[in-house]
Amino acid sequence: MNGPMIITLIVLIAASALFISGKIRSDLVALGALILLILLNILTPAEALSGFSNSVVIMMIGLFVVGGGIFQTGLARMASRMLLRLAGTSETRLLIMVMLVTSLIGAFVSNTGTVAVMMPIVVSLAMSAGTHPGRLLMPLAFASSLGGMLTLIGTPPNLVIQETLLKAGYKGLSFFSFTPIGIVCLLAGISGLLVLRRFLPDYRKEEGRGKTKSRSLKELAKQYQLSQNLFRVQVVSDSPIQSRSLLELDISAKFEVNVIEIRRKISAKNQFFKTINQEIAGPETVIYPGDILYVNGTFERAEQFVQHYGLILLDHHVPEKSVPQPDQAEQYATSEVGIAEVMLTPNSSLIGRLVKDSGFREKYRVNILGIQRKEQYLLHNLKEERMRLGDALLIQGTWKDIALLAADQADVVVVGQPIEESRKVTMDIKAPIAAGIMLLMVLLLITELVPAVAAVMIAAVLMVVFGCVRNMEEAYKSINWESIVLIGGMIPMSIAIEKTGAAALLSEGLVNSLGGFGPIALLAGVYFTTSLMTMFISNTACAVLFAPIALTAAVQLGVSPYPFLFAVSIGASMCFASPFSTPPNALVMSAGRYKFSHYIKVGLPLQVFIGVVMVAVLPLFFPF
Repeated sequence: MNGPMIITLIVLIAASALFISGKIRSDLVALGALILLILLNILTPAEALSGFSNSVVIMMIGLFVVGGGIFQTGLARMASRMLLRLAGTSETRLLIMVMLVTSLIGAFVSNTGTVAVMMPIVVSLAMSAGTHPGRLLMPLAFASSLGGMLTLIGTPPNLVIQETLLKAGYKGLSFFSFTPIGIVCLLAGISGLLVLRRFLPDYRKEEGRGKTKSRSLKELAKQYQLSQNLFRVQVVSDSPIQSRSLLELDISAKFEVNVIEIRRKISAKNQFFKTINQEIAGPETVIYPGDILYVNGTFERAEQFVQHYGLILLDHHVPEKSVPQPDQAEQYATSEVGIAEVMLTPNSSLIGRLVKDSGFREKYRVNILGIQRKEQYLLHNLKEERMRLGDALLIQGTWKDIALLAADQADVVVVGQPIEESRKVTMDIKAPIAAGIMLLMVLLLITELVPAVAAVMIAAVLMVVFGCVRNMEEAYKSINWESIVLIGGMIPMSIAIEKTGAAALLSEGLVNSLGGFGPIALLAGVYFTTSLMTMFISNTACAVLFAPIALTAAVQLGVSPYPFLFAVSIGASMCFASPFSTPPNALVMSAGRYKFSHYIKVGLPLQVFIGVVMVAVLPLFFPF
């Protein structure tokens, strides 16, 4: 062993120990190890920084943006509802279904691309089922790797051993040569995780204790009984209300209802881009034919208003054209318009003033929908109510206007974070576009018409261009930079291991020492040595390193090389014991709130278990 090799192994061991302890952020540890390798002249600056220009890292950035688009358009929620109907809320059925669906996709798409498609769906699924995402995301990442063993193109190591066999003059593998052993591998993985899931994190209790006083949009809608007091009214072409302003009509004084919002179709040229303009109603708002008025008040008063002006009262079960039928919260909240609760400050100038004299509409361009006074909710004829100390007001307006109100704390304090709440509201009308972009990405990844990194970046850019991600700021916020820095910082570690000769020394020594104990011992040595090394170098590099060694060892022993090369491919691909060993493991780390120890407790036993199963069954499928 030479000096650089010893230094590299010491840095690697120290970094691994810090990862396991969890006392220092994983991205900071990765950067610290990288800096040490530069200062100790193990890596050149170019080699050390090559991880951040690696196509895997760029793909991960793009995949986070694609995932953000899937979330923000509500596509993840729609898909999760379908899966929820199939599996119910049983965590066991959910885990099995997630792993089966993911592995099926992973058989044809890269494991990184598979996780990018499935992660937002699984997070939404877990939340809908009342399960913490951490219970399902690690199985998702592992299933993407397990699925890669089902076909020849499922994972790069499969192609590496195919090339090694052909170069040595052996018969090549067919597209489904991996399928039988891949199915056994998948079943072993699912069985192992059903036992090991007890070590997966479950933060539901902590989250329940740590909840803030602010309520979600659905909770506000339920508390203030919004669904019982909101009615959609359509203006017909011959109605006397058309082309008149709300100030002129004075609807609230005559009928004791308030027009709080108007939705107006502004484009019908393309189904995907058909949009509804939402306008918070104010005194100067003019009504036009075809407008849909959102009226707040009792049903009886709303009916009087409709009959007086010859309008159409829309049934709640009949959706507006171009607008999906919303639930009680979404009637008031969209990506542009929202609701929030505000409290009067002790020195507020609004205390003792009538709502109609408060100037909320004029100053802040928001409507007051209800007042909570102790345990009582005031919902009707609010204009004549005097505001009192301790009142909580439910307001509606654009998210921007609510944010402006939050910044002005002289009279009221906005409960919660309106900007954060606005990010939770999905743009459902964009869901078909997001689905089309995701399908395009998957097709490009399968057909390989363009490089994989280009396919992902095309999808990420399209998500922003077509409004599936609200803006570039939201696109940047959707990226988990800790995972990016972690994987970018650890990729050069594999360069150091190979460059110093540590990988070759370890692989040749272990394999050669086991050759005299027979083919089963050699097969186990090949598999577990590959499985160990793939924790520190990429699965492709690991397969390239071990495939010729395994082939030579099998030939020298006078046995078939096929089980040994399959052992290399499977061992290189089944890496679950660390978050930085594969991009899928890193992708789910933040969303699942995993620590390094979770990968050790769940991934390491699973990796060993699958290894034992593979060593036992490989000779059955590919005899020596």
